[in-house]
Amino acid sequence: MTSTFSIHPAVDNGIQPGVEGFAGGTLVCHCPQDPVKVQIDAQSAHNHACGCTKCWKPKGALFSLVAVVPRDKLKVTEHAEKLAVVDAGATIQRHACRQCGVHMFGRIENSAHPFYGLDFVHTELSPDRGWSAPQFAAFVSSIIESGTSPALMGEVRARLKSLGLEPYDCLSPALMDAIATHVAKAAGTLKG
Repeated sequence: MTSTFSIHPAVDNGIQPGVEGFAGGTLVCHCPQDPVKVQIDAQSAHNHACGCTKCWKPKGALFSLVAVVPRDKLKVTEHAEKLAVVDAGATIQRHACRQCGVHMFGRIENSAHPFYGLDFVHTELSPDRGWSAPQFAAFVSSIIESGTSPALMGEVRARLKSLGLEPYDCLSPALMDAIATHVAKAAGTLKG
């Protein structure tokens, strides 16, 4: 199917599967000299296309690709001095290169948040192959907020489905269940 839009360059021509036993790699910003490098010593999880207006997207893409890794498995190894938090008031503190603008990782500092302990990363920034494959699309209708015509939404959702990415206007059911479970346990309405 040929589209007049790009979902994301890493999936437009099909989704590459993850590699069993893959144990991580390095993310590199887009600076031609002295790039920021982030080492991740784990496979990514919950990789998905995200249509929100906060996530970093490659030029021309409607969606970002974002996954999570354990916070303790992520380390900035080169040029940390170039990183700055994009929006200090956001739940996810997105650390971006001040020079090229690429978001290198997002971190939740609120220890009561259901995703605390997980860092958000864009695995397409890695030359290493084997990261987990995108599994779904989240916050699909949010691409309208970025300027996509509402008239294209049927075509966008059809394209996502043809790629094997079930479109949601929130997170996947499994992740929404995880959030609800965390909230219920914190409130004491769910034991165990």
